Amino acid sequence: MSASGGTRAIVAALGANLAIAASKFVAFAFSGSSSMLAEGVHSLADSGNQFLLLIGGKRARREATPQHPFGYGRERFIYAFLVSIVLFSIGGMFAIYEGYEKIRHPHALENWYWPVGVLIFAIIAEGFSFRTAIKESNELRGKLSWAQFIRRAKAPELPVVLLEDFGALIGLVLALGGVGLALLTGDGIWDGIGTVCIGVLLVLIALVLAAETKSLLLGEAAGVDVVKQIEAAIVDGETVTGLIHMRTLHLGPEELLIAAKIAVQHDDTAAQVASAINAAEARIRAAVPIARVIYLEPDIYSEAEATKGPDPEATPGGPGPSTGH
Repeated sequence: MSASGGTRAIVAALGANLAIAASKFVAFAFSGSSSMLAEGVHSLADSGNQFLLLIGGKRARREATPQHPFGYGRERFIYAFLVSIVLFSIGGMFAIYEGYEKIRHPHALENWYWPVGVLIFAIIAEGFSFRTAIKESNELRGKLSWAQFIRRAKAPELPVVLLEDFGALIGLVLALGGVGLALLTGDGIWDGIGTVCIGVLLVLIALVLAAETKSLLLGEAAGVDVVKQIEAAIVDGETVTGLIHMRTLHLGPEELLIAAKIAVQHDDTAAQVASAINAAEARIRAAVPIARVIYLEPDIYSEAEATKGPDPEATPGGPGPSTGH
């Protein structure tokens, strides 16, 4: 993810959410709509989430230390996970509780034009924020579907903002529907039902975010396309004749660790092996610039080993034996 692109999307969402939150609380004060209160808390929680993403991005840029030799890139994953917790607890659960109370004790809306006007303003503002997130994401998404992009993205900020903005837009439509039905029927229970629907939506989005960021926190390998680029870069067919096995791990969204056992010529001298390793590292970094930490172990690879089948340690992030080009 482009740092500037992710930051633009976050700042756009932050500005929109702060303005929307203020307007929703004003509308709640004048109308007593529980949908407005739930949506105000939702926007306030989203604003806090954007602050968390900005803080995580800043802290992740700290230099490596002896205690943390691989740096702090994963802080971005931690803060994205905190976003899912905030969205679930403050946004989703509060809305469900408030909606439940409104259903139990419904009352007619006052000054209906306040919530309706604010909701229309909020839909327009969230639409601009969502458009910015889509524009920045399209630069990285390529041919992936939106679901694939959210699942495979190693940088958490854009998927978080995308899901938050999408959830906010759907929530606003639900709130508008609840307020509208309450006005048409004169029964405030519809306002409560709309509020509960908003809460359920936020909980579902929070669970998706938590699942995706949990996977990143546990440590994900490089994507299939990146692994293929690394394989092609390692083996030159002369000094490095094959790739025996490999592991990759994201230390952060733009930091990749690579550990591989490579096959070299059986009669190479120590100097030639060292030169082959250095050249392979240079090729990897040229092909995959985010490869920050590379460990290559030389070994002798024989054709007899190929008949034994794939390396038992091989994984999708670490291919088995390769005979090179």
